Amino acid sequence: IQSYETSGYVMSGSRHARMNAVRLRKENQVYSAEEQRALALITMEENQQKEAALIQDFRTMLKERQDAMRDGGNDGEGKDGAS
Repeated sequence: IQSYETSGYVMSGSRHARMNAVRLRKENQVYSAEEQRALALITMEENQQKEAALIQDFRTMLKERQDAMRDGGNDGEGKDGAS
């Protein structure tokens, strides 16, 4: 058997093991691609959450300033304190 393999013949057991190794490598590549897609999706969702929180903070700040201008800004003074 050894002499046949060295001359280029491939025994069925060797071919089976080699094909299993190739199949496993391809499966690992597919899993890594799926993991990359999942990671990208998670990252995008985290960025959207951060963005939504930032927008909410800006809205709160804007509302507070509008309320302050509405309540305290009616005494005839401008923004810089000049009448």
